[in-house]
Amino acid sequence: MNNGFPQKTTGGIKRRDFLRMAAGTAVATISGVITPLVIKVAHGKGKLEPFTFAYISDAHLYAGNPNHRFVKAIKKAVADVNSLNPQPDFVFFGGDLAQLGQPDELELGKGILSDVKAKIHMMVGEHDWYFDMGRKWREFFGKDVYSFDHKGVHFVVLNSVIVKDYWTAPNMTPMERMKAMAQLDNPKGEAFTVGEEQRKWLKNDLSKISKDTPLIIFSHSPLYKYYRPWNFWTDDAEQVQEILFPFEKVTVIHGHTHQTVTNKIKNITFHGLLSTAWPWPYPPQGIPKLTIQMDRADPFNQFDGCGDGRVDILSSGEVNKTYNFWDRNPMEVTFERVSKETGSETPGPSY
Repeated sequence: MNNGFPQKTTGGIKRRDFLRMAAGTAVATISGVITPLVIKVAHGKGKLEPFTFAYISDAHLYAGNPNHRFVKAIKKAVADVNSLNPQPDFVFFGGDLAQLGQPDELELGKGILSDVKAKIHMMVGEHDWYFDMGRKWREFFGKDVYSFDHKGVHFVVLNSVIVKDYWTAPNMTPMERMKAMAQLDNPKGEAFTVGEEQRKWLKNDLSKISKDTPLIIFSHSPLYKYYRPWNFWTDDAEQVQEILFPFEKVTVIHGHTHQTVTNKIKNITFHGLLSTAWPWPYPPQGIPKLTIQMDRADPFNQFDGCGDGRVDILSSGEVNKTYNFWDRNPMEVTFERVSKETGSETPGPSY
């Protein structure tokens, strides 16, 4: 037994048959060569035109060395998404394009991403922001907080890496501030927030949207409290969640954690994104129960545990998510509808 859920081992691959909760919550499985996580939710018939978008995230580029492995990795991700057939409707970048927020790091990333065939939507991460408080990032990519609509789905992009000013009083230089923010376990750091100003903006933005409109929220940090010592955390997450709870279908997609991670709080499902730079290990506590953990990455394999992926928007407004590991089998997170009245399952997509 592990975390209270049964496991079997077949050919060296762990198999969790079922994690059963109430209808409308979740069922998790791992099986076969492709490892799907199936989350069954109770919703009505679909009415949207299905579509797909791809993602690339957490490149952490250093400038000055065009042969650096992080540069090679993001170029590999661009080649991956450009080779998708059919092409995705758009590509989303999940933040931390740069490592130390330097203008030449961001410029390098901008140049590489310019080769993406599809339209690209950008999100900022703390590594992009805290050298000059986002000035160069906004110059290259525009607004750090915005929304857009696509085929019946409302998308919102937040800047969730706002922290309380701890650098002015001790007269930290921009680079000192940036290096402090770049630490996984920054001892001087403050917790990430969305902040009151953005929460007001979010309420106003969503006031124009009907409650049955599917929402997809992009944030760099998880919009829940995962593991505070590493800042896998958003301090005002509950306040943001309260804004989202009235909507029928909400998916939050975040970067920052560099790992496969899935969570569900009431009507909100959360998915992490893979990094192209390196995979983080899982923390000693706080891992959501729905999460199927990656095995420890091989330190001698630069691509192990890294990758890119895609998100398939279903006609119901829910999403199927594929983690495209470069040196592992893919992992899929798949939604299936469950009837609220009978509990019977509507067959989901086959793979």
